[in-house]
Amino acid sequence: MAKQTYSISDLANELDITTRAIRFYEEQGMLSPKRRGQERIYTPKDRVALKLILRGKRIGFSLAECKTLIELYDPKAGNQKQLNIMLGMIAERRQQLAQQLLDIQQMQLELDTAEERCLTALKATVEKDVG
Repeated sequence: MAKQTYSISDLANELDITTRAIRFYEEQGMLSPKRRGQERIYTPKDRVALKLILRGKRIGFSLAECKTLIELYDPKAGNQKQLNIMLGMIAERRQQLAQQLLDIQQMQLELDTAEERCLTALKATVEKDVG
């Protein structure tokens, strides 16, 4: 049987993050644990939200994008809307990465050209000094 509630340390240990990070996501309105005195009590929904945040961060989504996905989380409705929006976000992220890759490749070519010019100029100064 699945665990019905989690403490902040349960989630921190399970997901290998700090309790401070979990509290930060709570402050951002991305998690909403119940309280028992000073203790935070997290639900399975909070656990899924936290996993979505961590996965989103790994693939380059902003916190705002992660929050959008969390707000759409509705397992009773099959999460179709959430999944379709996430597919769109993935496609957009792929496009951004492809553009960044092209930018990096262009920068490498420019660095190669600058390096070649520097080496040529250096060689010319050495030959001038020798000659």
